[in-house]
Amino acid sequence: MGGKRRMGHRRALVIAVVALLAVGLVWGLGSALAGDESASPAAGKTVLRLGWTREPDNLNPFIGYGTPSYEVWALNYDLLVGFQPKDMANVPGIGLATAWETSPDGKVWTFTITDKAKWQDGKPLTAADVAFTYNYCIENKMGMFIDYLTFIEKVEAPDATHVVFTCSKPKANMLGLWIPILPEHIWNKVSPADAEKSYKNSPPIIGSGPFQCVEWKRGSYVRMVVNKHYWKGAPKVDEIIFQNYQNPDTMTQDVKSGVVAAAWDIPDAQFKALSGNPDITPISCVTLGLNELGLNCYTGVASQGNPVLRDDKFRRALNYAVDKEKLLAVAYGGNGRVGTSLIQSEYYAPDSDYHWEPPADVKYPFDLERAKSELEAAGYTDTNGDGIRDYKGKPIVLRLWARTESVSSQNAGKLIAGWFGSIGLKIDYSVMDENAIADAQYNFEGKNQDVYAPDYDLFLWGWGGDADPNYILSVMTTGSIGSWSDCCWSNAEYDKLFLQQQTTIDLQQRIALVHRMQEIIYDESPYIVLVYPNELEAYNHTQFTGWQRSLDGKGKVWFDALPGLYMNVQKAEAKAAAGGGASTGLIVGLVIAAIVVLAIIVLLVRRRGRRSEVEA
Repeated sequence: MGGKRRMGHRRALVIAVVALLAVGLVWGLGSALAGDESASPAAGKTVLRLGWTREPDNLNPFIGYGTPSYEVWALNYDLLVGFQPKDMANVPGIGLATAWETSPDGKVWTFTITDKAKWQDGKPLTAADVAFTYNYCIENKMGMFIDYLTFIEKVEAPDATHVVFTCSKPKANMLGLWIPILPEHIWNKVSPADAEKSYKNSPPIIGSGPFQCVEWKRGSYVRMVVNKHYWKGAPKVDEIIFQNYQNPDTMTQDVKSGVVAAAWDIPDAQFKALSGNPDITPISCVTLGLNELGLNCYTGVASQGNPVLRDDKFRRALNYAVDKEKLLAVAYGGNGRVGTSLIQSEYYAPDSDYHWEPPADVKYPFDLERAKSELEAAGYTDTNGDGIRDYKGKPIVLRLWARTESVSSQNAGKLIAGWFGSIGLKIDYSVMDENAIADAQYNFEGKNQDVYAPDYDLFLWGWGGDADPNYILSVMTTGSIGSWSDCCWSNAEYDKLFLQQQTTIDLQQRIALVHRMQEIIYDESPYIVLVYPNELEAYNHTQFTGWQRSLDGKGKVWFDALPGLYMNVQKAEAKAAAGGGASTGLIVGLVIAAIVVLAIIVLLVRRRGRRSEVEA
């Protein structure tokens, strides 16, 4: 997804030393300009340029779903209750709420919000904006956030600094609601129907956060400028430019050369090489998230997935044909842990660990012969001896999709296609753009586009998550089919437990419920959880200082929807030139030097040098 970068090279067949000088100088110029593209900040501004291989799918928080979209929203908007980067705890003052209290029965929550916050257009932010945001979502059942809001009956703002939530039952996840607070004076003019379908929320986006999104050039970059009047104090950089790359290898090279100060989603093969660069700090870190093989389990009449995937016996058999250890080693370069259940391991503290690990007698081992025998027992046999198992007289052909945006996804897909082929399934393997996969997952047909008709079989993707497990658990509920759910699986016990865990205040009792939910998913296998991948990031510590890692130094530096991680990043003036950053002064210097060198070339050989374009 996104546009291609081009790096210019000029070479002249002249005296060797002059040629080498010209190439070196103009490569530096080309690399600097390539990183800039048309996102050229005014001279004298401190710009934090960050690289990513994915860009926002939509800037409207009621439509977008990709991680880059959440990163933009986290910087542009405030939450009611935020997350403390060092441990993801919900503490006063991280979000708009400076204090809160609950009634003895746990059903009424009263939040005090800061009186210092303003919207980026200068209007005051009050409790009325908070109440509006929540009521807008609740009353209109806004799909992106409604699963957060179960049991909230009404939200009121008795005055400018207090918001009162009245719930029908105690609400265990009340402090973990990742819902951006929106300005009432803008969003009260947007109909809920438009908000969920067509409203673009085009830049400049009015929020209350530390940065404001002022420009999005699809395929190239997102530009955000500092909110100098941010109520917690302004960040130390003037702008952030999220530079989009289609080729992650090119992005990594630009980290090395200083075109971007940091990057996310570094390829496994390139990551190891970064450790030898004295200017770069590479990070392989535990994070919230999982990568899975998803299966189309939809039982509706309009489903266009292969019907064998609706059979839990068939899905269970596939588990035995996936070597997760090899996937981790080969497709992910060993950066992560083998995946088992819906909630990742090694993230939570021992006394609050929501991760369920299947016991040895329940776990699916890698065993191709066992996979074959399970398929035979379930009635999926090769009736005509062509090597492909049949269903109702037809060979079983399954589409398997990996993502263009993820090299790990593509490598995993090749391995899985081979294993599934060896157990008698015909696999049609393709690499597709994320948007194309999402369009197939959430395909609607009919005269009014109101008939849900998911058109896929198998896909490789992943989920991030919130510190509170409610969000990732909600994805698997029956009510999420047609919205968040990408496997269209339904289980009545799971749905009941999902509601129950939300009202269970006792932590250990809630953990037991969440463990049971993961056990159900593991058994019925709408997902085959493959790995809990580490995030691979890198930043240049000679260009900028003040980088902060989440999770008390064990987590990410950025790209974690935690605006606090950006607040203290600042330019390291004395080291910027040595780091090779694409500053305005550097570009001007390179231009002058290149002109001088090219003039020497003309004088020496009196002919034009050869120019070639190398596509990244």
